[in-house]
Amino acid sequence: MKNMFAKWSTLLLMVVVFAACGGGSDDPEPTPTPSPSPSGTVTVSAPVVSDVTTTSAKFKAQVTASSGVNITNRGFCYSTTNNPTTADKKVTTQLNDMQANVTGLQANTTYYVKGFAESALGTTYSEVTSFKTAEASGSELDSYQAPTYVDDYRSIADWSKRSQWNLANVHDPTVVLAEDGYYYMYQTDASYGNAHTAGGHFHARRSKNLIDWEYLGGTMTSTPAWVKTKLNEIRAKMGLDPISNPSYGYWAPCVRKVKNGLYRMYYCVVVDNYIKSGKANTSANFDNSWTERAFIGLMETADPASNVWEDKGFVICSSSDKGKDGWARSNANNWDGYFYFNAIDPTYVITPEGEHWLIYGSWHSGFAAVQLNANTGKTLKELGDPWADSAAGLEANGYGKRIWSRDSKSRWQGSEAPEIVYHNGYYYLFMAYDGLDVPYNTRIARSATIDGTYTGNETVLTHPYKFANSQGWVGIAHCAVFDDGQGNWYYASQQRFPTTASGNAPNAVMLGGVRSIQWLSTGWPVVMPERYGAVPAVAISADEIAGTWEHIDLGYSYGKMKESATMTFAADGTITDGIWKGGKWTFDAATNTLTANGVELKVQRECDWEASPRKHTIVYAGINGAKSYWGKKK
Repeated sequence: MKNMFAKWSTLLLMVVVFAACGGGSDDPEPTPTPSPSPSGTVTVSAPVVSDVTTTSAKFKAQVTASSGVNITNRGFCYSTTNNPTTADKKVTTQLNDMQANVTGLQANTTYYVKGFAESALGTTYSEVTSFKTAEASGSELDSYQAPTYVDDYRSIADWSKRSQWNLANVHDPTVVLAEDGYYYMYQTDASYGNAHTAGGHFHARRSKNLIDWEYLGGTMTSTPAWVKTKLNEIRAKMGLDPISNPSYGYWAPCVRKVKNGLYRMYYCVVVDNYIKSGKANTSANFDNSWTERAFIGLMETADPASNVWEDKGFVICSSSDKGKDGWARSNANNWDGYFYFNAIDPTYVITPEGEHWLIYGSWHSGFAAVQLNANTGKTLKELGDPWADSAAGLEANGYGKRIWSRDSKSRWQGSEAPEIVYHNGYYYLFMAYDGLDVPYNTRIARSATIDGTYTGNETVLTHPYKFANSQGWVGIAHCAVFDDGQGNWYYASQQRFPTTASGNAPNAVMLGGVRSIQWLSTGWPVVMPERYGAVPAVAISADEIAGTWEHIDLGYSYGKMKESATMTFAADGTITDGIWKGGKWTFDAATNTLTANGVELKVQRECDWEASPRKHTIVYAGINGAKSYWGKKK
């Protein structure tokens, strides 16, 4: 969720670390007894590869362990280099008799695969097996059919046309891949013309291919009774009158698969009444107080296809470091917020070690991390009062440790929507910056621990942009990041028409956009510029790189659309036109890596959504410092 004041108007249109010194004794500290080294054996058989096509293959292997050794993770890792590790692409499996069907491979390419098993003994690898994918025929690309759904969905935006929505009316999506092979998407209650108000809350849709989405309906029919009860319990402790008819907003769910047969949805309900009087948030009712707190609740289901979720109640709420009485607001232009942690925008992480964590927060003072009870999904530590006299006091009360802040001195900052995923030894924090209408952009940081210090140069991964022959897109952030279990990663978010587009309320158009993520050799992710279109992964040659491209520098510029400019890669490896004119380029076909003017760029085939008719093309994305670069072959 957001700067709630700015966002509501838009939507109407549509440790401390303490080092102890031993109590003053001069006695030498005792020598610690070393822990015994783990013992036992683990073996993994060499993978057997079968059913190899241009873009897929099946792997099979077996893992065995001696008595007492617990296998915590197992699967296959594969690469175009001859010594793959789990730092490369990998797919995990559930059984000792491991089997996996891997897709998204490059045609006519030699791959190397190993089985692996993780335990207290470390990571055990099998011997390597190599195979080569089949050579693709030009007919695969020649017969490619691009997605046909319209971007301007205003003619079908209303509730009666919901069966035609596909990715229309998507806002703050969260995506999970379920056991039945469907991707399920859920979202904030927001839509063009507020069409969603007819059908409950936290609307669902599903897809098998990430292109064609079936609308399923709301997952919550009415506000859970616990929200009002908990709100007024807190108000009573603050010495305030109860609110008999709270005004609610429904925001930013996060869905994860916990295990087969168990899925959890953390959702947000915001109470939009003034703290002092309990009156609805209108300028006429302003009473020199901040508006009330937000609540995060939990629902569970065994089967997302049923769209039946059981509410499990309260998890956490907004909390203040200004005590229970510090909610006064001098005027409507005072942004020194009462709440320190805003209970909005949850992301749910299960670590490789099996710990469960909730990270949440928006605007206000940054993001908080709270450990959860794996069995209940509620906070591991019992919560105290949602107020204290300091941030340290809030942490002691169980409301979390701050892990990120855009500006540690600001109580009202344009950062929100944390989304954390684990990849190859790091937790990657994707987050949204700035107002959602136009300037919304995605930033990235990472940490070696889930609640550790997240570092990075806040690289811009998405930004308002415009390729030629298009009106461009703005408001691209608040993302879901997910994978298919086979090493392929995706980014899903809303995207909006710019304010300059034609027609009624163009900036209230909220279309869902799914894009591919690629990972650089440095470990950092890049979001590909064009939406995912299931273009056949036919191998790309250096000859195809040569030619004219549309290049976009995504260096940060608040609220400005970054427009493409022509750049030409000559066949002799030089750059003869564009911002990098005079530089050189090389292409590694084995890793689909283009190095241009010293910048590492990941290259892949995607749909050209600006072409008429739409067609396949080649795109790139890369990072240099705090900016990303996007490109599309003309």
